[in-house]
Parts: sequence; C-alpha cells; structure tokens
Amino acid sequence: MRLRSEIWVKAYIRRCQHEGAAAVLVRRGDADAGAIYIKVSRLDGTALLFGPAPAGLDGAGEERRWEACFAGRAAAEAEADAYLQRQVAFDSDIWIVAVEDGGGRHFLDDWLSRN
Repeated sequence: MRLRSEIWVKAYIRRCQHEGAAAVLVRRGDADAGAIYIKVSRLDGTALLFGPAPAGLDGAGEERRWEACFAGRAAAEAEADAYLQRQVAFDSDIWIVAVEDGGGRHFLDDWLSRN
C-alpha cells in the first residue's frame, strides 16, 4: 500500500533536515495521491530534478519511485523551474519540494527507479 503524498513529503522534509540539508515545501498538491517532484539546488546555479517514475516500473505501483529528470545531469535552476511550471500546467495536483545542498544530496537512493 502506498503512503499518502502528504505523509511522504513530511517525512522526506524531516529526513533532509536531519541530514543537514534545508528542505521546504514549495507547492502543496493532492494530499492522497499527488505526484511529488524533488528539486535539489546545488547552490551554484544548478539543480538536480527528480520526478515520479512511471507506474509499473521497478515497483512504482506499490511504492513511490523516482527517476532523474534531464538524464540525471544538473540543469540550470531556471531550466528546472521552467520544467516544473510545465508540470503544474499539466497537473495542478503535484507537490514540489525544494532541497538546498551544495553536495547535491537528494536522499532518494532507496527510491530511485533502476531502469
């Protein structure tokens, strides 16, 4: 059974803060099943971006999984923000969490899609 989006986001923000990375909720989505996007600012003008893996990949139907956007490379923050704005225009129920970490730590290792 999949955790509600709201609970997962709260736990993720606490995990980031526990590890010493600043994390804030930028956009609140649907409390039960809203898609969650994670933007990791590397504090140098670039960001990593992670979005939900397609359902059916690597257990994504039962639990949340993420895949790196931009082929896993860091993008300019403006490019990441524009991508997120397109996602909001497509689906107004998404969540966006912003993490600030100079090392680019995302804390999603256990949840990344292996495809």
